[in-house]
Amino acid sequence: MLHGYLVVLAILAAIAGLSLATLSQRYWFVRGWRFAGRIQERGLRKAARGALLGVVAGVAVVALVAVVRNTRGMVSRGSWWSAFFGFWLSSSILSYMLIKMIGGGDWLWRRVRSAFAATPALPQSAARSQSIDHSRRHFVHAAGFLAGAVPFVSFAYGFVSERFRFETRQVEVPIANLPPELDGLRITQLSDIHIGSYMPVAQVRRAVSMANELCGDLTVVTGDFLTVANDPLEDCIAELSRLRSPLGVWGCNGNHEIYAGAEAESAALFQRFGMRLLRHENAELRWQGSAFNLIGVDYQRQPRGETYRPPMMPGVERLVRSDVPNILLSHNPNTFRRAAELGIELSLAGHTHGGQVRVEILNHSWNPAEFLTPYVAGLYRRPLHSSALLDGDEIAALPRAPKVVSPASSIIYVNRGLGTIGAPVRLGVPPEITLMTLRRA
Repeated sequence: MLHGYLVVLAILAAIAGLSLATLSQRYWFVRGWRFAGRIQERGLRKAARGALLGVVAGVAVVALVAVVRNTRGMVSRGSWWSAFFGFWLSSSILSYMLIKMIGGGDWLWRRVRSAFAATPALPQSAARSQSIDHSRRHFVHAAGFLAGAVPFVSFAYGFVSERFRFETRQVEVPIANLPPELDGLRITQLSDIHIGSYMPVAQVRRAVSMANELCGDLTVVTGDFLTVANDPLEDCIAELSRLRSPLGVWGCNGNHEIYAGAEAESAALFQRFGMRLLRHENAELRWQGSAFNLIGVDYQRQPRGETYRPPMMPGVERLVRSDVPNILLSHNPNTFRRAAELGIELSLAGHTHGGQVRVEILNHSWNPAEFLTPYVAGLYRRPLHSSALLDGDEIAALPRAPKVVSPASSIIYVNRGLGTIGAPVRLGVPPEITLMTLRRA
């Protein structure tokens, strides 16, 4: 029953998205056509409208080619036109929505004002002149212009400047009961590569080179190597095989491996290129004579049930050890609560992209990832072997965390990832390569 409702909601969401995309593109085409019509010179007017029609035809051809490529199973290795198309579609839809919201607010204000206005009957010409509120009209026009322009300008900056501005972050992570020999162990983490239309192979290669410069002792990649089934998964994992660290390169699957049906293929490619992808498995690693337990799980969906929700990560309890520290690779940070209950000292996750967009409004930051998880980016803690929350659950989203926490704390680090999804844009959330240094709590 619940699955049927989810399918219906997914269909309705797809219909709404397609309708919104169609209406927004029609709106911008009409605006462009009318703007070109204001040109006095007939020849220039025809040329402007012809250019507009040419752009529309070109976009249609590009979209058709993309559909044919996907139908024929041709892989997407990243291209400027597909990324630009994603930028235009996302920014134009957002601008359209904001403009319509301004227009809707103005319409509602006029209706409310007319309903409550108690004015005596006036001649028609006088009533018409009084009904025109020039200051309101100017304000609405200015607000509509800003609502339309701001998404284009900000998305253009995020498209051109921020989405490939890879940032290396060095973070000290306090771990409960860490053996002295493991104090100072360095872990390099990459996540959410999303190779394909928005992430060219060359950029993955650059990120790998930056990660190698950090000289980590262990390297992990926490899922989402691709976005859709036809993305070049083998190219991505071949580039990741260039990562170098004494304890090797380890990984786990993300949700997009599920969507693409590539979970088993990812594991096979990891093995072929000399790495290991853990799928509900664990491995004992040793460093300077001391051991720790590395656990990896496939992407964990949030359990659903009408009366009872089973815990996430079923069966993982058998992989957890009590004699050595445990490190969990889980793409979804929402597994953190269950990991803390099981006694896992450190979890490494991704999935959120840090929200991709973070906006400051009245000294408060707004991040879309907050609708999906309380663990957006950075370090967080929970008590070990308990489902209760600690006061001040978030440690810090800063380059360095406090060196002193409760020895009974479980820690998670959520990586902001390299790639993008939906819109090829990042604003205030640069892509991240992390170097974590483990410290005794």
